[in-house]
Amino acid sequence: MVDGIYIHIPFCLNKCNYCDFLSFKSDKESRKKYVDYLLKEMELYPSYKYNTVYFGGGTPSLLDLEDIERILEKLDIEEGAEVTLEVNPKTVDYDKLVQLKKIGINRLSIGIQSFDEKYLRILGRMHSSEEGIETYYNARKAGFENISLDLMFSLPGQSVEEVENDLKKLLEMKPEHFSIYSLIWEEGTVFFKKLKKGLLRETENEIEADMFEKIIDTAEEAGYIHYEISNFSLPEKEAVHNTKYWENKEYLGIGLGASGYINDIRYKNQMKFLEYYDSIESRVKPIMEKEMITLKEREEYKYILGFRLLKKGVKPEGEYIEKCVSLEKRGYLTKKGEYFILTRKGLMVANDVLDEFI
Repeated sequence: MVDGIYIHIPFCLNKCNYCDFLSFKSDKESRKKYVDYLLKEMELYPSYKYNTVYFGGGTPSLLDLEDIERILEKLDIEEGAEVTLEVNPKTVDYDKLVQLKKIGINRLSIGIQSFDEKYLRILGRMHSSEEGIETYYNARKAGFENISLDLMFSLPGQSVEEVENDLKKLLEMKPEHFSIYSLIWEEGTVFFKKLKKGLLRETENEIEADMFEKIIDTAEEAGYIHYEISNFSLPEKEAVHNTKYWENKEYLGIGLGASGYINDIRYKNQMKFLEYYDSIESRVKPIMEKEMITLKEREEYKYILGFRLLKKGVKPEGEYIEKCVSLEKRGYLTKKGEYFILTRKGLMVANDVLDEFI
């Protein structure tokens, strides 16, 4: 059953040095045109009723209020649904946040990344630490009661102490939710090119593990639940939309390069504006590639995604029971009733553990 929608807004103020997401600089006119086509794309699908809406990017908060409102008015949204907008602090002020709340956005995901000016510059972020903090408190003042903050760690040259300082500042703000990701050196990014030239160095695995352990312990001491590998929340404040991904539930993906999962088909949209627009003009779904998920693949996804949910885990069946028991004996999984969940040891090498189910 499709009850969640992801809407990709591929526009940014600038491309951050670590980013390989599909995003471009834009002007007001091109953003308005894009929203026109988003609305037309929605018409190519059945009318679903949504209990989660997620504006991702890129920088969705770059859109004019009237364009965000046009999208929301097009959707059949349940009362009490979670409606999330990703925000770059450089793109909103108090008045815009008040208006966002008024038109139906009720959850913000603010891209802070770091509170350290040095690392904000290294990352290529355009906002300052002060602007990030101000955006958070302006959002509170505007009436937002569900805010998530994004942080990064394992940045070039970053120490464990500097990660602790970032986390301490975040925890003082007491957001309902936060996501914290270790830097991934993606091919094609500024960071990757500098890495290849020897201008930047990766954090050693042991130091990165120390950082992650310190993050987990500090967050849990502060009352946060580590409910997914990279995500922490206060009780009952988990990200409802993102949890659908980890529970392998179906959702509609709309927009340039967006992915979706409907009727056992995973699909990815066109990644070039011309092809995206041409498809929609022809009243054809702008899908670039799709894959019918077999029963076996669906089972694999159940484990690969399900083990990311650290409090829930997975109840294994058939051939997978033996695999889980083997991982339990090696200390990577532990049993909780009929379910298996990652141990701290398993969490530190999660990708290797998940690979065992492919």
